[in-house]
Amino acid sequence: MADLCAQVSALPAGLCGVVYRHDSAPERAQLGRALARLCRARRIRLVVAGDARLAARLGAGVHLRGGRWPGSVRCARGFCTASAHSQPELARARRMGARVIFLSPVFATRSHPGAPGLGAYGFRRLARAAPGHVACALGGVNGANVRRLGKACRGVGAIEALLETRGPTQAR
Repeated sequence: MADLCAQVSALPAGLCGVVYRHDSAPERAQLGRALARLCRARRIRLVVAGDARLAARLGAGVHLRGGRWPGSVRCARGFCTASAHSQPELARARRMGARVIFLSPVFATRSHPGAPGLGAYGFRRLARAAPGHVACALGGVNGANVRRLGKACRGVGAIEALLETRGPTQAR
């Protein structure tokens, strides 16, 4: 828990968001409460993946995996993000009300071992199909290759970059 909170504390206040995914964490709700307090204090948007009830208890938004709502519970209002790995998932995320859509994996990444990346062209093609939505790149993105994504890239998500000792802003 301390590691995740330390990572969130290092993010720029008011400029970032956190997708809370820790599905198998034994104390997921407790960690979620600590994370929600920290995010509120730092003006960082929080969304919870895979659990609309926990999101509601934390006063957080919901993250839709592949554009799918987790179970039958849906938030009547609130911030919603989604991941999309293909055109059908992107269309579903748009229909379900996601305002920010993480298109992934853009490049090769350990979080999706063996999965083919969208590549810069594939990312741009999908991002253009998301009018009115913020298309963020996720998966293998770093300071060197992000430029290849062009103006279609409105944001970048990070997992591994936050875990590395050299930090998310330094190119690999």
